[in-house]
Amino acid sequence: MKKEEKRRVVVLGGGTGLSVLLRGLKQSPLDITAVVTVADDGGSSGRLRDELDIPPPGDVRNVLIALSEAEPLLAALMQHRFKNGNGLSGHSLGNLIIAAMTDITGDFFKAITDFSRVLNVKGKVLPAANQSIVLHAKMTDGTIVTGESKIPLSKKKIERVYLTPDKITPLNETLQAIDESDLIVLGPGSLFTSILPNLLVPGIVEAIKKSKAKKVYICNVMTQVGETDDFKASDHVQALINHVGTKLVDTIIVNNDKIPKEIQELYALEGAKPVECDEERLKSFGFDIISDRIAHYEQQLIRHDTKKVTEILLSLID
Repeated sequence: MKKEEKRRVVVLGGGTGLSVLLRGLKQSPLDITAVVTVADDGGSSGRLRDELDIPPPGDVRNVLIALSEAEPLLAALMQHRFKNGNGLSGHSLGNLIIAAMTDITGDFFKAITDFSRVLNVKGKVLPAANQSIVLHAKMTDGTIVTGESKIPLSKKKIERVYLTPDKITPLNETLQAIDESDLIVLGPGSLFTSILPNLLVPGIVEAIKKSKAKKVYICNVMTQVGETDDFKASDHVQALINHVGTKLVDTIIVNNDKIPKEIQELYALEGAKPVECDEERLKSFGFDIISDRIAHYEQQLIRHDTKKVTEILLSLID
């Protein structure tokens, strides 16, 4: 590869985890493509989705801001959430702008592309599908819960998740980005409601498995209540295999840093605890394990250390 050629990285996910990782990755000389779930049905995104019949813009907005190199004031404006106003309260300005641009262009993907130029986004942001999708979860007791925001609230153990409608078409641009990539990254983020909704879009998994890129799964640092209660690192991998089969990734990055006791106690109040790196079972899956101190603490919140994770990812493709 020539020195002036940027290495191509595709990151699939949604929610806070994806945005945090992208803020770190954009500091490196990479050609970044972020593939974002469109299954959100809560809050401002859910209201716009239902009222305007458009894909939910919230996760896309957060990723656009994460990759933006615009003035901080513009980024702050896009994240501003109205607290008052009949019908306006709860909406973020960025969501409303994406909705307006979708109305103007008649196409969600084109709206994102045009808005990316306005925000001076480093890389590309692609929705997993150019249409709204609905996420459902079948629980181990046989009940079905519909709606991404409602699944964790059920507090039941998830057997599997699936999408509707039956006919969902992936973007050709997404498939092309995966095919041309040097590195494909899954996560970090909510396993069942952020990562799997991308992988369940027809054609995505097939493209990943066919790609010659290095394929990495970044495991969450903490369990998530209503999704991955009591999950060890290997349980996250097993859930991926149960949904999309084997040979999806060849490397997993897991935190081995001991979480400070006071922070563990705070998370325990919500029912969350550190994800154990059970290396023996992980080895049985046959892929490389990178166990390192990748946790970062910010105002008693646990996040992935984006600088450390970026260094690891870059080492995999150097």
